[in-house]
Amino acid sequence: MAQPKTAQKDAYSLILDAIDSGIYRPGDRLVESELADRFGVSRTPIREALQRLETQSLLARDGRSLIVASLDHNQMAELYAVRTELEGLAARLAARHATEEEIQVLTEMVEEDRALMNDPKALSRANRRFHKMIHLSSHNRYLVQQLDLVHRSMALMATTSLAARGRGEIAMAEHQAIVDAISRRDEDAAYKALRDHISVAFVTRLKLDTQEALGA
Repeated sequence: MAQPKTAQKDAYSLILDAIDSGIYRPGDRLVESELADRFGVSRTPIREALQRLETQSLLARDGRSLIVASLDHNQMAELYAVRTELEGLAARLAARHATEEEIQVLTEMVEEDRALMNDPKALSRANRRFHKMIHLSSHNRYLVQQLDLVHRSMALMATTSLAARGRGEIAMAEHQAIVDAISRRDEDAAYKALRDHISVAFVTRLKLDTQEALGA
């Protein structure tokens, strides 16, 4: 039974969340009628949402069908280049502008997320929350908007770098270094710590993708 309109999220957000959570993965075909049934939304807003997602390159055409897009090597490299700079800037601004309460939340996130190191999916969700908190702590709405776009595209990657053996423990140490720098109000150190964190994640992802391509 469909939820009342006041309780419904818009169709765009529902589909985006489904892609982000892995319900729909790169290459999966999206059908208006199936989406409408799944989410209890009429087909018109579903159609409009699909058009918007296609415009944002999150969906691609496969004949007459729409499928969840995937990123080739060059697109992934381009995305990480942009992400590295924007995330680094967010950390720099967070060191400058974050409130004591925001720093406390970041500190608690790192502590709580250590319990998730053996659950890559849960750790990946926690990782997104952590980064989002840094974005918000930058107190720059335009930067937050651009990072939201980047992170939507990150959902087009079939795997998380946190699935690599030992990556969770290393990532938590990197998160701690980022928060420590923000807590000290050391803008340069925060910028470098977050850039380095993203760089290591990219290297890890490249290794994972190479292993997958070779069937390792």
